[in-house]
Amino acid sequence: MLLEIKNLHASINGKEILKGLDLKINRGEVHAIMGPNGTGKSTLAAVIAGKDIYNVTKGEIIYKEKNLMDLSIEDRAREGIFIGFQYPVEIPGVSITNFMRTAVNEIRQYRNLEALSAAEFLAMMEEKKKLLELHSKLTNRSVNEGFSGGEKKRNEIFQMAMLEPELAILDETDSGLDIDALRVVAAGVNKLRRSDNATVVITHYQRLLDYIVPDFVHILYEGKIVKTGNKDLAIELEEKGYDWIKNELLLKK
Repeated sequence: MLLEIKNLHASINGKEILKGLDLKINRGEVHAIMGPNGTGKSTLAAVIAGKDIYNVTKGEIIYKEKNLMDLSIEDRAREGIFIGFQYPVEIPGVSITNFMRTAVNEIRQYRNLEALSAAEFLAMMEEKKKLLELHSKLTNRSVNEGFSGGEKKRNEIFQMAMLEPELAILDETDSGLDIDALRVVAAGVNKLRRSDNATVVITHYQRLLDYIVPDFVHILYEGKIVKTGNKDLAIELEEKGYDWIKNELLLKK
């Protein structure tokens, strides 16, 4: 088991968002989490990342047999967790190359590995850019500064490729992308899939799952995962809408 979430409750400013969420993720799996606005999808990503604006009031998150709540934001990244948020921040004046070299070597130091030399790092960058079919000029710019939505998301997948995380959580990575950018981003995610890592894709829409085919689809509704299935569940949800889930839950009461 790579990640196990048990009965997770989390709130912000006294308002409970996650209300007993359970989830298990194994290595080699791709999970999709779908749900309407305000149901807790981004909150889940932020809690796993360690954002301190959220208060975990109950439950636990076990990652690689460690209590995630005992780890700082920085150590969660060093332990192999990558979070791709819906709106990547701009860092003016900091080149992508310098930013990534610092991040990669921080992780290597944490794992008692030697830092990459400049030549080794540049060789690694070139390898990842070829893998993702990334335009070389993109990596010469400051982090996300003046980037289009599609460029920001492609840069995010490039960062993911460089960091080689064991668990990647992509929060609405399809938001604002046209179909061509969506295909490029999805192709990058697929190329980075391995038997020893796992990916969680958080999305509103089924269209992303035409390109990133999940092993499991979870519907998050009112702070809990209320239904799990395969890709067919996403198709059914697209056809019937979230009222279908709401009505199912009412019938069970």
